[in-house]
Amino acid sequence: MSDTHAHDGHEHGDPHAPIEEGGTPDRFLVLEQAIRELLIEKGVLTADAIRRQMESTDARTPARGAQVAARAWVDADFRAWLLADAKAAVESMGFDISPGPGLAVVENTDRRHHMVVCTLCSCYPRKLLGIPPAWYKSRAYRSRAVNDPRGVLQEFGTELPQTTEIRVVDSTADLRYMVLPLRPRGTKGWNEAQLSTLVTRDALIGVTLAREPGS
Repeated sequence: MSDTHAHDGHEHGDPHAPIEEGGTPDRFLVLEQAIRELLIEKGVLTADAIRRQMESTDARTPARGAQVAARAWVDADFRAWLLADAKAAVESMGFDISPGPGLAVVENTDRRHHMVVCTLCSCYPRKLLGIPPAWYKSRAYRSRAVNDPRGVLQEFGTELPQTTEIRVVDSTADLRYMVLPLRPRGTKGWNEAQLSTLVTRDALIGVTLAREPGS
């Protein structure tokens, strides 16, 4: 089958460009600091409220996504709900991802493999997976994931049969994607906690498979 690319329009820049220590401050950083100080001065926000929000952001890790994937592997009804209405299904597990952009979960199977990219910047389900890796935001990944997805997968050590369709899904300001990886063989009878240890951040982006037991 031919590889396909699902694309949605973007209307946003990249507010998450890396800042090199000791270099010229990033313009977005300067703008953020100025707005933050103004909001505190006007009494709209407090420094304590900002600190709590930063701590909440730091607490978001791919472990959340791993728990969601594990639940879908053991609960067929939850899996169907997740694929139909990802935000509602995820929030039923106690993960508050509202307000914010929409969320879609796409399922990997033996016949179709999804991988996620944001072609124009770094849109990513941060409330579920935390901070995106640096390579996800790189221009090289953003372009090559579209033009040579099978080659990119191979560089991550992911070898797929030629009969497996590779579908690239494009996260946007309005809709973020997460991959439900293919459940590894040899995990019959495993509970959710055990299964979640096999789900990595990269598998939730779709550049790798879930880990095999004992790997």
